[in-house]
Amino acid sequence: MDLASTFSNLVGQTAFLGLTVGNYIMILVAFLFLWLAIKKGFEPLLLIPISFGMLLVNIYPDIMLSAEESANGTGGMLWYFFKLDEWTILPSLIFMGVGAQTDFGPLIANPKTFLLGAAAQFGIYMAYFVAIFLGFTGRQAAAISIIGGADGPTSIFLANKLGESGLLGPIAVAAYSYMALVPVIQPPIMRAMTTKEERMIHMDNLRPVSKLEKILFPIVITVVVCMVLPSTAPLVGMLMLGNLFKESGVVKQLTETAANAMMYIVVILLGTSVGATTSAEAFLNADTLKIVFLGLIAFAFGTAAGVLLGKIMCKLTHGKINPLIGSAGVSAVPMAARVSQKVATEDDPTNFILMHAMGPNVAGVIGTAVAAGTFMAVFGVK
Repeated sequence: MDLASTFSNLVGQTAFLGLTVGNYIMILVAFLFLWLAIKKGFEPLLLIPISFGMLLVNIYPDIMLSAEESANGTGGMLWYFFKLDEWTILPSLIFMGVGAQTDFGPLIANPKTFLLGAAAQFGIYMAYFVAIFLGFTGRQAAAISIIGGADGPTSIFLANKLGESGLLGPIAVAAYSYMALVPVIQPPIMRAMTTKEERMIHMDNLRPVSKLEKILFPIVITVVVCMVLPSTAPLVGMLMLGNLFKESGVVKQLTETAANAMMYIVVILLGTSVGATTSAEAFLNADTLKIVFLGLIAFAFGTAAGVLLGKIMCKLTHGKINPLIGSAGVSAVPMAARVSQKVATEDDPTNFILMHAMGPNVAGVIGTAVAAGTFMAVFGVK
């Protein structure tokens, strides 16, 4: 083989000639997400692997090639990661890690905050009907609308269960992007819907919660929710199992593994595989813009509904509940609760409502899983 042929083969193997304009656009989007994660600190644990998966698949599409499509029967590396998403293994393990990290004490101490977590799911159902209006099928609308829970794993779980894996890339990226943008999107809505006097309300200290209550809570919730909606067992069951590890006090090693090492490994696998679903062909279309729009609608209405119920409860309790905690009903744990705290301290630096906001925040995690289970029941999916 002469030098010219060797050089020609070498050039032909590079990515430059095979990439489309769309691929280059997606590479720039990946750079933008990396900048937001590293420079601005927007959910770097999620956005860095997602954006890098996006970068890889648009440079080397075969990294997501399925085994059936490949010439030698061997799929691309990230395709195998993605199969763990399709089998709902990674989203469920994420929920176990969240459970092992989360204290349900504030919710147990103030069960009324379950209502705030439920109210914040209004955005999901609002987005569902808007999606139907925009031309999506019922299953597509359900998969898209769950973005309103600000819960990436549940979005991935439901999209796969409903057989809408073709929309998984835009849905997952929108869900995780809005999770990262909680501190940007929520505060203007919260300020617009509340008065300064309401934002300055101090709430009484929560009652102490016994160890027995904390142990019984995950067991009771698992039995009640999974008996009513068995399809929620992979998410609710793993969430409560992780929490039982934590609260039992007898499996410290399992708690530490679920909350740390396992959680971070799963985030790497989940993030890179989700990012790798955003090839230019799958991502750059009109449906993606609609999904991003619907996600924003769902998230904004969910936040507003939580605050509105918080205002109603404030009136009914004669000013004992700060309406700001209602915004934490979206299940971005614990970021949404921190945003409630931040907005409250803008008007009164001594106002500490973080633990009160954690009640609706963890209720929102359960509420979003229940919403996903409801959609699955409606469409006959187990």
